[in-house]
Amino acid sequence: MYQHILIPVDGSPTSDRALQEALRFAQQKNAQLELVYVVENIYLLSDELYINYAELLETMRSSGEKILAQAQSVAQKAGITAEVKLLEAGSERIANVIVAEAVHWSADLIVIGTHGRSGFSRLLMGSVAEGVVRTAQTPVLLIRST
Repeated sequence: MYQHILIPVDGSPTSDRALQEALRFAQQKNAQLELVYVVENIYLLSDELYINYAELLETMRSSGEKILAQAQSVAQKAGITAEVKLLEAGSERIANVIVAEAVHWSADLIVIGTHGRSGFSRLLMGSVAEGVVRTAQTPVLLIRST
C-alpha cells in the first residue's frame, strides 16, 4: 500500500524512532524511502549582535547533511536504500516545506516524530508535526517520544 515513504529527520531520539518505524514499513512493503532535513531560517531579535549569518547557515547545512548521512546509514544497515534531501525553509514554515516535498516526491505516507509538547512549550516552540498533519493531503503517521 505505501510505496513512497517520506521521513523528516532532525537527529532527535523521537526522529530516530520515526525512522525505525518507517524502516519496518519499508521492509514489509518493499517501499522506497526519502529522508529529508529542513534547514530553518534564523531570525535575529537584535541588530546589535554580531553574528556571521552565512557561517551560521553553513553550519546548519553541514549539521543537516550529517544527520541525513547517519539516517541513511541506519537504513542501509536495515537493508533499505533511502534517498536523502536537504531542504531550506527560507521564509516558509518547516511543516509547509515537508508537505510540499511529499507532494513533489509523490509520497504515499509521511512518518514523523512528535515530541508531544503541550501548553506553554508548544506555544513557544510550535509543532512541526502538527503543522504537517493539518496541511498534508498524504497520510501521516505520528511517532511519539518516549
